[in-house]
Amino acid sequence: MPVDPLAVRHHPWSQPLRRPRMSNDEDARPGVSLTSRYLIRDGVPVVPVSGEIHYSRIPRNRWRRRLRQMRAGGVTVAASYLFWLHHVSRRGAPSFAGNLDVAAFVDLAAAEGLDVILRIGPWCHGESRNGGFPDWVQQAPVRHRTDDPGYLELVAEWFAQIATALDGRCGPGGPVLGIQLENELYDQPGHLVTLKRLAREAGLSAPLWTATAWGGADLPAEEVLPLYGGYGDGFWVDADAPWDPTFRDHYFFSHVWDDPGIGADVRRMQLRGTAHPRTPSDLFPPATCELGGGMATAYHRRPRPSALDVATVALCKIGNGSAWQGYYMYAGGTNPPGGLQESHATGYPNDMPALGYDFGAPIGEAGLLSASHAALREQHAFLAAFGPALAEMPSSLPEVRPAGVEDATTLRWALRSDGTSGFLFLAWHQPHVPLQVYKGAQFRVELATSELVLPAQPLDIPAGTLARWPLRLTLGGVLLDWATASALTVLPGEIPTLVLIASPGVGTSCSVAGEPVTVVPSRSPIRLRSAGGGELDLLILPADTAPDVWVCEAGPARRLLLSPAELTWDPDGRIESTAPEVRVYDPARRAFVPLPLEPAPGPRPAAGRPGSPGLEVVPELVRAAGTAVPVAYAKFEGRQSAPAAETFDELAAVWRVGVPGWVLAPEVDSCLRIRWAGDVGQVRVDGRVVTDRFWDGSDWTVSLRDIGAEDGAEVTVHLLPLAAGSTISLPGDAADRLAGVDGQLLALDSVRIETREVWRER
Repeated sequence: MPVDPLAVRHHPWSQPLRRPRMSNDEDARPGVSLTSRYLIRDGVPVVPVSGEIHYSRIPRNRWRRRLRQMRAGGVTVAASYLFWLHHVSRRGAPSFAGNLDVAAFVDLAAAEGLDVILRIGPWCHGESRNGGFPDWVQQAPVRHRTDDPGYLELVAEWFAQIATALDGRCGPGGPVLGIQLENELYDQPGHLVTLKRLAREAGLSAPLWTATAWGGADLPAEEVLPLYGGYGDGFWVDADAPWDPTFRDHYFFSHVWDDPGIGADVRRMQLRGTAHPRTPSDLFPPATCELGGGMATAYHRRPRPSALDVATVALCKIGNGSAWQGYYMYAGGTNPPGGLQESHATGYPNDMPALGYDFGAPIGEAGLLSASHAALREQHAFLAAFGPALAEMPSSLPEVRPAGVEDATTLRWALRSDGTSGFLFLAWHQPHVPLQVYKGAQFRVELATSELVLPAQPLDIPAGTLARWPLRLTLGGVLLDWATASALTVLPGEIPTLVLIASPGVGTSCSVAGEPVTVVPSRSPIRLRSAGGGELDLLILPADTAPDVWVCEAGPARRLLLSPAELTWDPDGRIESTAPEVRVYDPARRAFVPLPLEPAPGPRPAAGRPGSPGLEVVPELVRAAGTAVPVAYAKFEGRQSAPAAETFDELAAVWRVGVPGWVLAPEVDSCLRIRWAGDVGQVRVDGRVVTDRFWDGSDWTVSLRDIGAEDGAEVTVHLLPLAAGSTISLPGDAADRLAGVDGQLLALDSVRIETREVWRER
């Protein structure tokens, strides 16, 4: 009898539930407990969502907004490196003031309802110079990242400085949930134990101690929670390298968590022996800290993952059994000045922008949301609503799985189930190598107590489909057998509301009490009733509403909102919007109704201005570009290097951007949206470089407030042309534009000033 290609059988947990010492007997904290399957908060299993945000790369007066943007995206944990070189450029003179006030950042995150993970190093990487070591540490005559006594003396000094600055926040009862030791250390488990001891001796502790586990890292048993990652593309491979299998692998469901690709470019410089292959520990749940929220651009290679790329990798990890979703980066930023970036000049294999660290993240360098914010927050709303149940559900893979990363015909899907109910995950997307429509999909799911066949009639799965279909879900006394729309959330009420979202091009149907029903997605629910008197409202939203969906978890009750504007909220759940029209779902009225909003207090200088909230400006060409930029400036180990500062100044074109004085008023929040083409760009204020970028074909947004532009300041844009024969790696649309020119590519297509207005819930 042939094997059904779309069949899966629930597999229970292979090991009994275990409780490690960590957070149970060691560094225990009331309300926090770790098991081999999940984290427990206040007695309830949870699936945390952590997002990387570097406080030292963001103006301090922006921290609150960034944290609220994260929380609005469904992030529950703020994670940050503590870059040694940002804090202690000169030995004996640590600085924790202004943007470096980590204690204030931790306090603010806690006040906004977020847990905190601190990645204390001492080596961080994070595309920083020396991996985060100050120059005086890098130049010290010690064996770095080992138990060399001379090195440990320096580390102990750094950890003591952190502990003094945090003043008990990183200890029993403090708001810090976890501490990461080192980063991407592959072959020295004993050194990690030493670092943990030194941190404890300095007065640092937390319920969770973590370490990165990718690359076959050999970690000390039971001492650290192994954390994994997953990037669908990366800047760290050669410019002429094809789409690497280590990237492609993340668009498939599997139970292999190690990623040999992350950090492979610098690993060869660090290994002192042979790394030990490692599989997830039976003592700890599979967890991540570096799912690609976007991707940085190196000079030689400039990948630009789409929102769908980012969301697909994340969904695959959930289907694989993830007990913790962690993103790097979630909020981009700007390096402090002074050449603190990773570069060829400091011996690293990549030249990175000196200042700009946008990372294509869900929250960009200028504080604007990218499309990935919406694509991910849909998944995070699902985890908030269904995480306690999902945490108890192991992952099971189908009987027929793709033969390898080249397989573009076998459907990619997985099951998470406790044997009684569960969720079917679909991820039918990948970049670079297009997938075709999967014809006639019908799934057979064997649970411990029943078998489901869904949908009633086979349906087609278009390329680009991501889905989380509920299976045998009971709410309000009603059993939903299955639905071919993605689970989003559950709204409280006398009759609960189950909210699903349809997928584009996928027929929507469900089954209740064994009776299939075709459903037309709508903003109005249908009422389901059981023979026993149970009632449930089923709200299946149309696919085109997905980018406008927001689920507020703060305040007295969970709320579902629809708005194309950006929404955030305070710890009490009071909504703030960048536009005056927001709709909120009222379970009692079974409809979306207008949310009462009013202008935020204070002056509104943008009101009534021509072109508000967007104003097109015509930059003035101050100096033309050089007419013969070279194909390459220099190379380091075969990779092209960015041009030197003096070369850039000699060859770059310069435009003066006339910014109206009202835009630069302190109470106006505005940014430049620059559409351009070339090689390297800089924005300067009164001649001072405030941010920079390597061209990858995307818009460049720059916050005028964050770069310090004040009324009367001169704002200039400096753009270096890109030679037509350049061999740097570009995204497809950018490469096509370069291929269409002779000689060199340079264009300033448009500059637009955009202002942000604020409306608040009454």
